[in-house]
Amino acid sequence: MFEVKLVVQVKLLPTPEQAAALEATLYAVNIAARQVSRLAFEQRTFRNYDLRKHTYEQIKAAHGLAAQAAQHVIKKVADAYTALHANLRNGNLGKQGSPRRLRAESKPITFHPLAAQSYDDRCLSRQIDAQTVSIWTVRGRVKNLAFTASADQLKTLAAHRKGESDLMHRDGMWFLIATCDLPEVPLNHPGGFVGVDLGIANIATTSSTGTGTGTGTRHSGKGLNAVRHRHRELRRRLQAKKTKSAKRLLKRRRRAETRFAANTNHVIAKQIVTEAERTGQGIALEDLQGIRERVRLRKPQRVTLHSWSFHQLGSFIAYKARRAGVAVIYVDPSYTSQQCSHCGHVDKRNRPDQETFACTSCGFAEHADVNAARNIASRGVTGWAVSHAA
Repeated sequence: MFEVKLVVQVKLLPTPEQAAALEATLYAVNIAARQVSRLAFEQRTFRNYDLRKHTYEQIKAAHGLAAQAAQHVIKKVADAYTALHANLRNGNLGKQGSPRRLRAESKPITFHPLAAQSYDDRCLSRQIDAQTVSIWTVRGRVKNLAFTASADQLKTLAAHRKGESDLMHRDGMWFLIATCDLPEVPLNHPGGFVGVDLGIANIATTSSTGTGTGTGTRHSGKGLNAVRHRHRELRRRLQAKKTKSAKRLLKRRRRAETRFAANTNHVIAKQIVTEAERTGQGIALEDLQGIRERVRLRKPQRVTLHSWSFHQLGSFIAYKARRAGVAVIYVDPSYTSQQCSHCGHVDKRNRPDQETFACTSCGFAEHADVNAARNIASRGVTGWAVSHAA
């Protein structure tokens, strides 16, 4: 049984006066956050409780914050330093003495003037049927602030929303992002596994019928890679200009590309989970931790590898599978592209080119990505049997 957390984003439709109040609020809370961050850095005080003793009354009075808003500001700062210190401990910001690490350690954390701010139920209430919210701002309570959402989003918010929501400003638009705790979903007992091979030419290839025969399903990356190449060329030209307007366009392009990639990953993940659910199978994924360090590619391919979010696609498949009660298992990806799914023979010569698999032992031939997906499916069956032997 799984409890699934789902993030629901709804778009706010403020009037000009309401938008001005929201903007003034984000400016105020983020200026306050910078003040708290400086004090935390100077006094080496990072715990939420300790920071509250030193800064709570100051930022309330100086920035016109309500009690709950001031506490959320302090918590945001404490959480930011917790994340920073975790990254330092894990070496994510470089080795001791490296320029990147020194930059991170030598100055307080700063907050963008319009960075997101958390709201709890004391500062924010929703009227789901009317599709409006009432929200605290530094200019007083803003009521009847309209928002738009799909029928599924409204249903999910009404039934499952828990905890805080984040007010976010992005590309001139306003959003509320809420976390919903969906009820536990019974896990199916898989009658096999759909293997998923992630790649560059084909973003994802499934074994279609688990460890059996079949052509598999290939989700081509041709169109996506063309879009990414076009964005890359636009970025190169804009970066060469070095003007303020070019920097604004770069930021807009980057966000558009991120949204496009995320939407593509969502569509592919949904198709894979639907296939597994329909056939009563689980999903076997490669454990791709450290893929960027392990894989050796020609220079043009490295750009594509480093710009594509394999982790995001894998996480989308995993959470959609959990919502559907579909079992997911992660397997060792070693030699899945060189191993024959028919006889098990492993040989580099089994891959004469990028698309073709031709076993040098038994003569079995198949599309290389489909063969790899079948190997992943087979390892999924074995791994599931071992982990559930008891």
